[in-house]
Amino acid sequence: MGRISRLPTGLANQIAAGEVVERPASAVKELVENALDAGAMRVGVTIELGGKRLIRVEDDGEGMEAEDAALALERHATSKLGRLEDLGAIATLGFRGEALPSIASVSRLTLKTRARGARHGTLIRVEGGVADAPRDAGTPDGTIVEVTDLFYNVPARRKFLKSDAAESAQISRVMTQVALANPDVGFTLTSGRRGVLTCPPVASFADRFFQLYGERADLVEVRKEAAGIRLSGYAAALAGPGPVRGPHHIFVNRRPVKDRTINHAIGEAYGRATIKPRSPEVHLCLELSHDRVDVNVHPTKAEVRFLEQSLIHEIVRRAFESALGQDVAPALTLGGAAGRPVEARSQSIPGVASGIRAASRWASTTDVFRAPGGVTRGDGMAGVRDATELQIDAGPATLPDGERPPLMPLGQFRDTFIVAVDNDGVAIIDQHVAHERVLFEQVMERLTEGRLESQRLLEPLVLELPPAQRGALEAHADDLERFGFDVDRFGGESVRVSAAPSLLSRTECEQAVRALAGDLEGLDRGASVEGALRRIAATTACHAAVKANDRLTLEKMTYILTELRRTAYSTVCPHGRPVVLRLTRHELEKRFERV
Repeated sequence: MGRISRLPTGLANQIAAGEVVERPASAVKELVENALDAGAMRVGVTIELGGKRLIRVEDDGEGMEAEDAALALERHATSKLGRLEDLGAIATLGFRGEALPSIASVSRLTLKTRARGARHGTLIRVEGGVADAPRDAGTPDGTIVEVTDLFYNVPARRKFLKSDAAESAQISRVMTQVALANPDVGFTLTSGRRGVLTCPPVASFADRFFQLYGERADLVEVRKEAAGIRLSGYAAALAGPGPVRGPHHIFVNRRPVKDRTINHAIGEAYGRATIKPRSPEVHLCLELSHDRVDVNVHPTKAEVRFLEQSLIHEIVRRAFESALGQDVAPALTLGGAAGRPVEARSQSIPGVASGIRAASRWASTTDVFRAPGGVTRGDGMAGVRDATELQIDAGPATLPDGERPPLMPLGQFRDTFIVAVDNDGVAIIDQHVAHERVLFEQVMERLTEGRLESQRLLEPLVLELPPAQRGALEAHADDLERFGFDVDRFGGESVRVSAAPSLLSRTECEQAVRALAGDLEGLDRGASVEGALRRIAATTACHAAVKANDRLTLEKMTYILTELRRTAYSTVCPHGRPVVLRLTRHELEKRFERV
C-alpha cells in the first residue's frame, strides 16, 4: 500500500486557512479589503472578545446576487481576475479567492448581501466550511459578514491566541492602517459597546492623518514625484522628541506592505544625517502603475516586488533626505497658564550675573582664531580667518523666498550655549554639538575629494586597549588612514598612534582613538564601509569641536552659526543630539499678552 494519501477536503482547507487567517486581525483585514474592492464608501467593523467571539463587517458596496454569493464561498472563486495576463497588473487588494472560504472553514460564518437595485438580498450560513443553501433575506444594499467562534474547530490555533485586549489592539492597528490608506472611505470600529475608531470620509491623506493622530509637530512632510512614481506622507523629524522606534506604515497603491527596499532607503536617509540607530516613525504612501509592481509574492499579500527596485530605492532615499534637510528646530514653550506671566525667581534683570555674557564684550581683534592651511589644531575651526578680516553682518534686508534669515549671536549662557536671534524669535544653540555638526559635514566633504590632512606626532602615542578594540582598529585601518590616523600594533595589549588628523590636538587624539576603538568594536563586521566612515567622522568631529565651558568670541560664534546654516542637517549633531531650540516670536508675544 502506498504511503501517500490525499488529505480530506476539510483538513486541507483548514491548513490553507492557516496561511491566510493567523488571528482575528487577519480575518478583519481580509473582510475589509473585500469591502473596499466592492466599491464601499463606508465600512463598519464590530468585534467582541478581541474578535474571538464575533467579527462583524458591514459595507455599502455593490453587493452580490445569490449565485455570486454562493460562488464567493468556494475556494479560488473571484471576480477580480479572469486571465493569466491579469496577474501582471493587479489593481485590487484581493485577487486569489481564498479569504472568505478560508475564514468560513475555521468559524461559523453568516453572509448577508444584496446587489444594488435588487428586490431582496441573500443569506448563506456556513459552519466549518459546510454551507447551507442560499435563501432570500431582507438586508440593505451591500454586504454583511458575521464571523463567530473563530478557530472553534482548530483548537491548536485557538490556544495560541493572545488575550482579548491584545487581539483587540491588533485589530485596531489593522483598521488604522486601512483607514490611512483609504481617506475617501469612512470607517468605524466598535469593540463591545465601546467605539474605538470613527473616521468619516475626507478629501486627502493629510486630513485622515489628522483624524487619527492629531497635530504632529514632531513629524516632517515627505513629498516627491519622479519617473511616474508619487510619494507622500510623514516621517519622524531628526530633532523631534519622539521615540527611537515608532509606527511604520508603508502603503503601495493603498496596500499595506513590508518592503526591504523601501525600509533600506529610509534607513540610509536617516543614516546620512546621524549615526544614531533608530527605526523612525513613518507613514508613507507610494503610488505607481500597477504593472510596475508584483503583489502576488506572499501568502498574506504583505510583501511586493518592484520591477525597478533600484529606482524605487533612489526616489525614496532622496525624498526623505530632502524632507529631513528641511526640518526645523524644536520650539520651546514657557510654563504657566497661557496669558499669565511665569513666576519669576528674581525681581531684577539678571544680566551678566546670571551667566549670560554679552557678545559685544568679546568683539576684540586681539582674540583671534588662526587657521594656517585652513586647519587649526585644538580649536577645530577649519577655515576661520583672523578677526580683523571678518565682516560681521546680520544679513541682507531681503532674502530669497523660503530662505531663513541668518542667526545673529547675542552672547553665551554659562559659556556653553549661544543665544541668538532672527526674525522668527530667539534661538539657543549648544555650541559643542553645533560645531560638531559643522565639522562632521566638512570632514565627509573632504573625504569625497581624497583624505584628511594628517600630521606626524613628534612622540607617538602608545595606548593599551582590550583585544576586541585592538582588533576593531586593525580591521578598519584603511578607513582610519583616510582620516589621517596611523595606528598599528605595538606589542602586548598596546597600539601605537604615529599620526593624527591636523584638527586634533595630542590630548584630543588620545581621546578620539579610545572612542573610535569602542565605537568600531560595536560595529557589525558586515557593516558597509560608508557606515564605518561616518562613525569615524562623527567621533573625530566630536573630539575636535569646541567644548562646553569654552568661552567664545563674537567671531567664533558668528562662524559657527554661519557654517551651521550651510549644513544639510542643522537640527541634530551626528550622534542625534539636538543642536537648536527656539523660543518663537508667537510664544513671546503670547506671554507678553500681545496676541
